Amino acid sequence: MSINCIIVDDEISSQDVLKHFIAKTEMLQLKDTCSSASEAFEYLQLHRDIELIFLDINMPNQSGLDFYKTLIRPPKVIFTTAYPQYAVEGFEVEAIDYLLKPFSYQRFLTAVGKAIKLFAETEEAVDYLVLKENKSLHKVFFNNILFVEACGDYVKVHTDSKTVMTNMTFKNLNNSLPNNFFQVHKSYTINVHKLQQVSGNLIFIDSHKIPIGQTYKKAVMENLF
Repeated sequence: MSINCIIVDDEISSQDVLKHFIAKTEMLQLKDTCSSASEAFEYLQLHRDIELIFLDINMPNQSGLDFYKTLIRPPKVIFTTAYPQYAVEGFEVEAIDYLLKPFSYQRFLTAVGKAIKLFAETEEAVDYLVLKENKSLHKVFFNNILFVEACGDYVKVHTDSKTVMTNMTFKNLNNSLPNNFFQVHKSYTINVHKLQQVSGNLIFIDSHKIPIGQTYKKAVMENLF
């Protein structure tokens, strides 16, 4: 498991501490550091793969708490602040934890451990996608998906019984898939468990022939065999 995270803090010294701690923690992948709520908002609009925010509460212009409450589908959050009076309000928005500055690496790991446990429980509980096609919703289980195909602004999800075309970016759908899915072409991601044969630049799954992109071929051979 790897958790994509960002830091939102207006103090350089606090940013540096968090960067150092995150770099020491194998399960965390730091994607960016933002110095204000507005900067973080813009970043999150463009990067939907962020799963966790280390968010300072006491920032100029807009507090971390107020900013977090404006997010419609917010990532999980661990609040960081030098002011203990914000703790209760922080937990009211279902924060994973509340780190009071200055905090040690061990205290940081305790908070991250809570996040890892939460994400692990979520992964175990959800084994399907809900996809919208026209005016219908389809519940599609991961283990029934053969492969996924990019089609412009849409994505075709090919299962063992049907094909669902949904208005979603290929990247976002890939980010929703578990680890047994592997991208083999700029427009194709396969379910490794369904792979039957590789011949030349083609992958065979049931009656389907899926091309292997030239830039993906080395990774395919190294990771699938």
